[in-house]
Amino acid sequence: MVKFKDIKGFVFDLDGVIADTSVYHSKAWHQLADELGVQWSDELADNLKGVSRMDSLELILKTGGKENDYTQEEKEKYAAKKNANYLDLLKGMDSSAILPGIADFLASLEANNYKLSLASASKNSPLVLEQLGLAKYFAEKVDPAKLKHGKPDPEIFARGAQVLNLKPEQCIGVEDAKVGVESINSAGETSIGIGDVNVLSEADINFTKTSELTLANIKKAMEVGEV
Repeated sequence: MVKFKDIKGFVFDLDGVIADTSVYHSKAWHQLADELGVQWSDELADNLKGVSRMDSLELILKTGGKENDYTQEEKEKYAAKKNANYLDLLKGMDSSAILPGIADFLASLEANNYKLSLASASKNSPLVLEQLGLAKYFAEKVDPAKLKHGKPDPEIFARGAQVLNLKPEQCIGVEDAKVGVESINSAGETSIGIGDVNVLSEADINFTKTSELTLANIKKAMEVGEV
């Protein structure tokens, strides 16, 4: 069993954990789905959380029964169009988009000498961190362009530990998506799920909202044997 004192680093997802950028992704994907003639739904929006850009497009096309209607080149153009829409939507983002408690939590991690890395499937994460004013905390980031597998494969969180020069068991991964929690668990790290406990039931530790994410609460959860 992993003990709190053995934890040396934290590996973060971005969307829905650090900031509510997921709403911008959903709007951009919704725009593209409408263009492709695919019915948008809350279920589809949820299924896209934590999934890479091309995998998200494939899921949208499959939902509409259109997975075989486009060439790879056409799919890449649509994915690029979605990204352009997303970047336009991001122009108005600032520190007000940081989720409750996250700025204080990151500051406390830095003050207590924990290593931090970012494990986001979004290739725009450096831009988002800059606009939020949080880039200083994440000198180490997993490059999603170099990944061979998307979540729930453990690769992205395993690399999140590697870039910190830590073993998986020395790290805690923080996610808001089911596939992300599965990725953390498969990587051999302690998982924290932020959100609906029923959806994220496989997480080692559950918090319903980001404001509950503190070192004291994590220590308490690990000491009572939830991990």
